[in-house]
Amino acid sequence: MKKKFENLTEITDLKTYKAAMAYMNDVIDYATQNGYLREQGSDNEYTREIGRVGVMCADYESIFMEFKHLKFKNPLIISIEMQMKKKALNQRQAADLLEVKENTFSQILSGKRNVSMKLAKRLYKTLKIDPKIIIEFA
Repeated sequence: MKKKFENLTEITDLKTYKAAMAYMNDVIDYATQNGYLREQGSDNEYTREIGRVGVMCADYESIFMEFKHLKFKNPLIISIEMQMKKKALNQRQAADLLEVKENTFSQILSGKRNVSMKLAKRLYKTLKIDPKIIIEFA
């Protein structure tokens, strides 16, 4: 393996970062194809090189790049929305059916408000939401 970036101790510009990432991906591809990464915890020249370059790339990312956090929708909210769609209910109709204020229901669907025990029971009885999902994600 011909090493690149041997004298590099830190990455401070985007061009070098992109080149280092491309190099690291090439090393990973080569090592994978030739079985050098087959065993978990392997210690060889490829794993050490991937680690060395990977740390520099990670340091660059944490200092110079801003990543947005991924947002995942609560499975309970997904279940409610699916049942609303099945029953062809808009938000107002669903709120009425569940006997909650539309504003409260909107806050629940947007994740700004928690589901009360009363509403949890109504979700189960009225919309047939799986109780396991209600318990786990309410």
